[in-house]
Amino acid sequence: MLLCMKRTTLTIEDELFVQLKKQAATQSKSLASLVNDLLRQAMAIQDRREPYRLELEGWNAELQPGVDILDRDNLFDIMDGR
Repeated sequence: MLLCMKRTTLTIEDELFVQLKKQAATQSKSLASLVNDLLRQAMAIQDRREPYRLELEGWNAELQPGVDILDRDNLFDIMDGR
């Protein structure tokens, strides 16, 4: 089986790079191999997550005398009790 691999340049924070190098050495892996494994794990976790669904509840609005909903400043004054 022939693997096609792409090369790229990543900017990695210094502390994270040191941790990655240590973990790669501990596991007797190359840095590239470790990073590929970690990326695969992160993507697998993300794929398993349920998509978030936002459900909003409505309310009944009633017109109020003296309230112009197009006048933002007036609305804020009313909401602030002014």
